[in-house]
Amino acid sequence: MEVFYYMVFGILGVVVAATELSKSNKDRINTSSAFNSFKNNYLFVYSLMMAGDWLQGPYVYYLYSTYGYGKGDIGQLFIAGFGSSMLFGTIVGSLADKQGRKRACVTYCITYILSCITKHSPQYKILMLGRILGGIATSLLFSAFESWLVAEHNKRGFEQQWLSITFSKAIFLGNGVVAILAGLLGNTLVDALALGPVAPFDAASCFLTIGMFVILFSWTENYGDPSENKDLLTQFRGAAVAIASDEKIALLGAIQSLFEGSMYTFVFLWTPALSPNDEDIPHGFIFATFMLSSMFGSSLASRLMARQAPRVESYMQIVFAVSAASLLLPIVTSFLVAPSKEKGGSISFAGCIQLLGFCAFEACVGLFWPSIMKMRSQYIPEEARSTIMNFFRIPLNIFVCIVLYNVDAFPMTVMFGMCSIFLFVACFLQRRLMAIADKPKTEDWVAMKERDSEAEPLNI
Repeated sequence: MEVFYYMVFGILGVVVAATELSKSNKDRINTSSAFNSFKNNYLFVYSLMMAGDWLQGPYVYYLYSTYGYGKGDIGQLFIAGFGSSMLFGTIVGSLADKQGRKRACVTYCITYILSCITKHSPQYKILMLGRILGGIATSLLFSAFESWLVAEHNKRGFEQQWLSITFSKAIFLGNGVVAILAGLLGNTLVDALALGPVAPFDAASCFLTIGMFVILFSWTENYGDPSENKDLLTQFRGAAVAIASDEKIALLGAIQSLFEGSMYTFVFLWTPALSPNDEDIPHGFIFATFMLSSMFGSSLASRLMARQAPRVESYMQIVFAVSAASLLLPIVTSFLVAPSKEKGGSISFAGCIQLLGFCAFEACVGLFWPSIMKMRSQYIPEEARSTIMNFFRIPLNIFVCIVLYNVDAFPMTVMFGMCSIFLFVACFLQRRLMAIADKPKTEDWVAMKERDSEAEPLNI
């Protein structure tokens, strides 16, 4: 079966290369040299930030297990991370609109570096502190950088369509090339050089430090709400009013939560799905294959967003439908393919079919990220961009915490079925968003803010 892995990886590699090299002029957007310099600076920083994140991922669980902690204790640490992202991360991330997005990006670097340092201690309380810091950092990673990019892009007067180039390249590099290289580097540090499972976290700290200095010396500051009122509760209230009063923002938040919730659940489920009887599967190689699939998706997204048609709101309906169908495969194979009872060995025939479906899902993930970024840049008001984006992550983090807590309570087919249902719902919500995409806003941010300021704010 080893040939099967190489065949899938090789075919995907050829498809990704062909997709990138075969782009014609209508698949590309003509830009200025000033924009290219700005874009390359952001992509360099974003790649360093993602390297710091990807280096840690494969070794978090392994590190905790080497310290002697069991599945229950490790599960509580993971729940603490997502809970921290939901509670503290929402507050810290929302402060970016008031205190500055550049400052928030630097805070991400410092917070994640401190989280990496805690991995040197085997004490449970110290590791718990590290997970809390990591949760805060995750919220900043997925809000502050995008908010800074959109604001700076508009402040410099670049064309709105050029944002799609930066988004698609960021996902192609950060979630594709960098992820694969980070996996190889982590494997080299831990296995080839035998530096131990904490070595990838030290390497991550180095990348984050380099990126922090690039931000400090090459980025300018930008803000969301320019008013002098720094009241956090007022900021939260304004963001909530914006979501409630604009159906497009509410739909976008629901779509994002449904898809990302399914995606994070998939991260927990793909390994037991492919090896239900402890089959010997190459986890690192399969992870690299998934990243190649994601690169194909982001490359395809850059082509689609470079054209006037189809619109993002239109083709994302297909993306959600395909992703829902791909996660139905474990259920379908459980009925159509007789399960193997033999322990160990290589991947089963059902596992091979599921692997192909999972690659399709990862391609959808590659399409999702730049596309949702573009829609957020269109629909979310600049004044509260970071706050609203962190609001979107609250239901996501609640869902992931519930899944983690009950991961052993339901059969795997039920979990995949639940994810598939969520993705079909996202497809229908996307259809609704497409129908009202050109509908004018019922109330702009300034009007909402003036109306809301009549209430006496509570200082926090």
